[in-house]
Amino acid sequence: MTNKTHAEERTEATEAQIAVHWKEEQYFQPPRAFIEQANMRDPDIRKRFGEDNFPDCFKEYADMLTWSTPYSTVLDTNNPPFWKWFTGGKLNACFNCVDRHLAQYRNKAAFIFVGEPEEDPPAALTYQELYVRVNEMAALLRDFCGLKAGDRVTLHLPMTLDLPITMLACTRLGVVHSQVFGGFSGQSCGSRIQDSGSRILISADAYWRSGKLIDHKVNADIAVKTAKEMGQEVDKVLIWQRYPGKYSSAAPMVEGRDFFVNEVLEQYKGKRVEPVSMDAEAPLFLMYSSGTTGKPKGCQHRTGGYLAYVAGTSKYIQDIHPTDTYWCMADIGWITGHSYIVYGPLLLAATSVVYEGTPTYPDVRRPWRIAERLGVNIFHTSPTAVRALRRQGPEEPRKCNYHFKHMTTVGEPIEPSAWRWYYDEVGKGEAVIVDTWWQTETGGFLCSTVPALDAMKPGSAGPALPGIYPVIYDDDDKEVPKGSGQAGNMCIRNPWPGIMQTIWGDDQRFVDTYYKRYCRNPKSKDWRDWPYMSGDGAMQAQDGYFRILGRLDDVINVSGHRLGTKEIESACMTVPEVAEAAVVPVVDEVKGRVPDVYVSLSPDAKNTDDVAERVVKACEDMIGKIARPRQVLIVPDMPKTRSGKIMRRVLGAISNGRDVGDVTTLANAAVVDEIRTMVQGKQAAAGEEQAKP
Repeated sequence: MTNKTHAEERTEATEAQIAVHWKEEQYFQPPRAFIEQANMRDPDIRKRFGEDNFPDCFKEYADMLTWSTPYSTVLDTNNPPFWKWFTGGKLNACFNCVDRHLAQYRNKAAFIFVGEPEEDPPAALTYQELYVRVNEMAALLRDFCGLKAGDRVTLHLPMTLDLPITMLACTRLGVVHSQVFGGFSGQSCGSRIQDSGSRILISADAYWRSGKLIDHKVNADIAVKTAKEMGQEVDKVLIWQRYPGKYSSAAPMVEGRDFFVNEVLEQYKGKRVEPVSMDAEAPLFLMYSSGTTGKPKGCQHRTGGYLAYVAGTSKYIQDIHPTDTYWCMADIGWITGHSYIVYGPLLLAATSVVYEGTPTYPDVRRPWRIAERLGVNIFHTSPTAVRALRRQGPEEPRKCNYHFKHMTTVGEPIEPSAWRWYYDEVGKGEAVIVDTWWQTETGGFLCSTVPALDAMKPGSAGPALPGIYPVIYDDDDKEVPKGSGQAGNMCIRNPWPGIMQTIWGDDQRFVDTYYKRYCRNPKSKDWRDWPYMSGDGAMQAQDGYFRILGRLDDVINVSGHRLGTKEIESACMTVPEVAEAAVVPVVDEVKGRVPDVYVSLSPDAKNTDDVAERVVKACEDMIGKIARPRQVLIVPDMPKTRSGKIMRRVLGAISNGRDVGDVTTLANAAVVDEIRTMVQGKQAAAGEEQAKP
């Protein structure tokens, strides 16, 4: 037995200890009332979608669509990893979302729009009116803009009904839409215009956010200028007016280039456009992944496979019926909004709520008032939103008379304490929860419980979806067995209909990013040799449930040991006064990387003197000495995007003394300087202390 130094004792921990990031919780069973009405109650569904029946099992999803020409082959693997789904088939996305529902659901609400100003009443748009407005917009795009099938058009629209109307008008023509999140800067929009080769930009004059009418037209001008500097000319800029007939921007309209959509639409009143029948493999839209540096990464999604997959997962995992009123609080500018605000619910003839503003404006009870007024019975949001709503109004949901049958969480892992509040307070103990894992690239859910069949387990996304066959590989490319307590790289062994086709204009980058690492044989045409690498870390419990640890670049390697940032953040959240926690890796000469912890406190926190010490103790107690933070910084607020996501990249830059980059699009940019000053002061004080003899 050798004697170990204090430093060695502090850093020694097994992979298993690191990976057990959240305490085991009991299972929660779905209520009988939910099971009795659920779309999917067949306990043999995973057998039906098992490997022995792959890929033909996905006919079940494809058959939820209406095809103008039937498909001949379910999956073509002749050019891996560029899979082709439902080849030979033709269909139109807009027809499937709108036209085919008119006979039965003509005067049923397709969307209900809720503007941020609460004095404005909700506005319902029926399937019939959606059909009329989409046709008129499609006629404008075709005849006024000269757009045709295969052309790309960039949208930079906020959360109003103008956005889904424009998307559906594009798909009616076979035009590829590329929606840039409305909160992104004009420069970000411009780079995406250039990458996609768009010559038409569709934007808006203004939108409401946190009680302010935000000038958005200025971003259109910046976007056009940026694109031109990068070599892409924009011919026309179409501007939707937040209040038709009234211009709400200070930016001038450029003559000959800029046009108000509502004025031009007058020329196309009553026009009808035949939906263009598109090949199943025709691109439907581009979705640029967020937060990357360098060249934008445009995920190209196909028409047939994508629509089939979001229809199937919306029906079986979201349990959406035509009679449901469904509200996903995400932004349509993200993949969640494309798949599960627009396409999924409309394919199933549901009613989908579109909310313009901030969920906590004018107060934290706003979401629950909306749910009560509209009779929402399916609710879909992110762990970030759950934490914010719990922090600001933990008992507000019980004050409103709504009843959810089903709730979704999406976008990042949700810690058990937040899950329990979501279940007990928001769901009132009546709703099932599906904790879903998926990505922009995957088109739809990959891991989740099937809500009427599987028990819920806080902290775990659940098993793989029917027809999805995951595998976890370690850094030596060996398979990590379930129940081992070890974490690894989450991969999917098989293709599925929702998987992206490629990265727009960069096939090699697509192969290198997602397939090169674990491809067994680059010459093989067998899909089994081409596992998809998600870039996420995960572990699988003995019961088959997956726990997602976050992005692999969010996994901190301390002295050779892997610590998930979500794992450390979860430990921090066990300190009662902590409302939010963010962990970032900091370069360390000895250990490689060490964690810095940023926490914000609950407004009613009283005992705050020793919070930092208790956070450190929680990390050590729940994970091990290896997880001891370099420092704990108590901040007034976290830097956040307008959608409420904590910008850990900014905090990481501050901790590592790097430039934070452009933070002007953050919801609270001023807090960045406060935090930077605090960190620099603390580092200076530490340097002076070390310099003392």
